[in-house]
Amino acid sequence: MSTTEQKLQELKTRLLEIGDLNHINALLGWDQSTYMPAGGAEARGRQSALMAQMAQEKFIDKEIGNLLDDLQSYEESLPYDSDDASLIRVTRREYERALKIPPEFIGELNEHAAAAYQAWAEARPANDFAKVRPGLEKTLDLSRKLAEYFPGYEHIADPLIDFADVGMKASSVRTLFASLRDQLVPIVRAITSQPAADNSVLHKHYPEADQLAFGAEVVKQLGYDFNRGRIDKTHHPFMTKFSLGDVRITTRVKEDDFGDCLFSNMHEAGHAMYEQGIDMSYEGMPLGGGTSAGVHESQSRLWENIVGRSHGFWEYMYPSLQAKFPEQLNGVSLSAFYAAINKVEKSLIRTDADEVTYNLHVMLRFDFEVQLLEGSLSIRDLPEAWHERFEHDFGIVPPNDSDGVLQDVHWYAGVIGGSFQGYTLGNILSAQFYNSALKAHPEITNEIAQGKFSTLHGWLRENIYRHGSKFTAPEIVERASGSALTIEPYIDYLKTKYGALYTL
Repeated sequence: MSTTEQKLQELKTRLLEIGDLNHINALLGWDQSTYMPAGGAEARGRQSALMAQMAQEKFIDKEIGNLLDDLQSYEESLPYDSDDASLIRVTRREYERALKIPPEFIGELNEHAAAAYQAWAEARPANDFAKVRPGLEKTLDLSRKLAEYFPGYEHIADPLIDFADVGMKASSVRTLFASLRDQLVPIVRAITSQPAADNSVLHKHYPEADQLAFGAEVVKQLGYDFNRGRIDKTHHPFMTKFSLGDVRITTRVKEDDFGDCLFSNMHEAGHAMYEQGIDMSYEGMPLGGGTSAGVHESQSRLWENIVGRSHGFWEYMYPSLQAKFPEQLNGVSLSAFYAAINKVEKSLIRTDADEVTYNLHVMLRFDFEVQLLEGSLSIRDLPEAWHERFEHDFGIVPPNDSDGVLQDVHWYAGVIGGSFQGYTLGNILSAQFYNSALKAHPEITNEIAQGKFSTLHGWLRENIYRHGSKFTAPEIVERASGSALTIEPYIDYLKTKYGALYTL
């Protein structure tokens, strides 16, 4: 073995150990969100902090830096898109970022996040913002401190946005959101000025066990591999990964809201199929995960909405649903059910929002993150600000904080900043990627109506999934779609679909 090969192998060995520590920490987080008794929260915080700090200390070890330096000439001798060159390049980027953050701070942040999550899990059902306020104030302090480890930013939110979506800044997100909002608001007004669709069929009694069974069968047919995954219940659904062979999703069930469980399953399965589709040779390496929040979200939204709320999908799936729930769906036509699952209305909950109004929820949260980090809004005043902004944007006032500022877990289990822009980036990219898949395979639309998803899944795996983090988000978008990110396919998709539903 040459010296170069030895050094590359040593780098991979070190990175695999760091990856394993991070995946152990992810397992601790999954357990806390699913099965852990509340009494374990304090110890879980210590355990999570220990894992995170150990991983950070090992990653910023000077020997990693020496290996990267020694391998630079080898990297430069290779094609940009080769696996070895990409591993060295991406590891260097992550290493240089990690060097700026003290391991002790990473430990503190993880320990606090575990405690803050537990407080949120108890506070939301109790409508008790006061319970989470002290922890949220500390989260804001820690978020600012994290950003300040990266001096020279234009806006304090920029480093936090960059963690999730490399290369994006507050200014670029604001510009994109303003352009999108100009297009969305007239569509929302045109639809909501009409009588709302009847979705009462979704709010009959659907037994939990039957919902879970149906939802599991749906995601299995889409391509989620249960040999490398499982579904469990939680407060706020998420996907997590402990290896490329163990990619799990979570869901929640409301027996009086059929769509909540099913579309949560499809959303999280979209994330999981991305991770399950990554090249297995990237196991445990910095290449072995999705490339950005926006690209990741494009997959959850593509499978949940563009596929899962399409007429073609339900041409195939509705007979099975009627067989599963004959009493609830007796006499309900496919067209009535399709209208129900695509009802557009100004509503309180982001995760339940329709495709047309959803991004307005994201923009509200992004603006609040920016204001909190700037100091122009305090945690103390956040609930009132939420109610005022929500009334302005949606014309309705949340009746409580549970359906307002407490509804999303993100600020209570991580940092404030960079948490939400990926959702809208994902919506935009979902249409852009789907259009590209259709150009390559026009038969996809008809196949979906026949319950065949392998062509679409295969195109996504070949053009997006298998690459993991080998390419940045702008690079993967350009490679997969032939152009930079653009809102046009997404706006065209909304106008076409909802123009037909609401005769715009």
